[in-house]
Order: sequence, then structure tokens, then C-alpha cells
Amino acid sequence: MTSTEDLINNHLKSFFAGDLDAILADYAPGAVMFTTEGPLRGAAQIRPLFERLIGEFAKPGARFSLQLQSVEGDCAYIVWTAETADNIYELATDTFVVRDGKICSQSFTGKTRPRH
Repeated sequence: MTSTEDLINNHLKSFFAGDLDAILADYAPGAVMFTTEGPLRGAAQIRPLFERLIGEFAKPGARFSLQLQSVEGDCAYIVWTAETADNIYELATDTFVVRDGKICSQSFTGKTRPRH
């Protein structure tokens, strides 16, 4: 079974590789992602968020800085900053709950402002 730390590291690697299928494969079938716009349930609802983010971070000049990664058992927490052609992510966090090698719950929040 994949450890929580290995899963999160692979999740980030898949994101920066733009591999949407690999990203979505990290989630359990009934996974819930909590966002500031409300919860997203399952891969079908999570997919559009990652399609948008992959497109945004694929633009030239995008920068991402992982400030902190903490893992305790089935839980992981990351703090990050980023700049893309579209947005400045002044501070962002993701919290993950992993069960049986899959993300079953994730929350995301951040202070983001449009670049233009």
C-alpha cells in the first residue's frame, strides 16, 4: 500500500506533469474536496477544477513554491505560494485525508488575487 507521503508527493508530481488522469486516480471513488465555493464530490466534479488549474500552471512563467509539507499517519498538510500568468497565490493550503492509499477528503483554501 502507498504511504500518505508517497501519495501526496506523486499527486504533486502528476499535477506539475499535467497528468489529469493520474491526479484523479489518486482519489477514492467517493472523495470529497472542500473548496471556498463548496464541496466537490467524486472525480466528475473534481475534474473541472484540475483542468482549469493545469491549464493555468502550464502557461509560461508559472512558479510554485512548497513552503511546508507535514504528514501524520493518514493526514497530510501542505502550504504553498505560486504565481501564474493569471493569478498570484499569496498563501494557499491543502489538507488531505488518505485511506487505503487514496485521497478520501481534501480541503483547499488560499488567498489569491488576479494578476491583471
